Amino acid sequence: MSTTIRSFTSPDCLRPLKFRLRFTPLSIHQSTPPSPQHRKTKVVYALIIINKAGGLIYQRDFAEGLNKLTVNDYLVLAGTFHGIHAITTRLHPLSSSSSPSPSASAPDERPPPPSGIEVLETENFRLQCFQTLTGTKFLLFTEPQQPNTDRVLQEIYRLYGDYVMKNPFYQLEMPVRCEGWERRVVAFVRGINSR
Repeated sequence: MSTTIRSFTSPDCLRPLKFRLRFTPLSIHQSTPPSPQHRKTKVVYALIIINKAGGLIYQRDFAEGLNKLTVNDYLVLAGTFHGIHAITTRLHPLSSSSSPSPSASAPDERPPPPSGIEVLETENFRLQCFQTLTGTKFLLFTEPQQPNTDRVLQEIYRLYGDYVMKNPFYQLEMPVRCEGWERRVVAFVRGINSR
């Protein structure tokens, strides 16, 4: 971990402002295999749902002992991830137009939409993003070694469709306040965490 301290002079107050930036290394692959005891602790930490405009519509912590964040921290996290996801959708190589593939020449087929950041992995957690066709993003925070996070997200999305989107009292793009959804998603994740 490296820490950088920078000092700037603000013209408004003419005093130096100090802030600290901390960088933790990201790892794509674990350099050393985890211990057998560590392999047993596969945990889903939290779930965040972001609407297509980048607003936080659902947040739930599932693991005990996590650092508690304020509502404002979660709002900033949702907006920041939405911005990073939007930028990374534009960071894909252009396909060569000189030799189109046979499947791309079909008039009814659309090219797949560009995908933004899908996985962010650190030594302490893994963030998996699942974006729906409507732009809603499901962010799942898990143990780095948690298997099948894409299937977990698909099941959470299925529950979301059944108990939130089919709820006649739910307004689109608004915070999720559905008791049936809450009960079922908590029961589903507790089942994963108790394995």
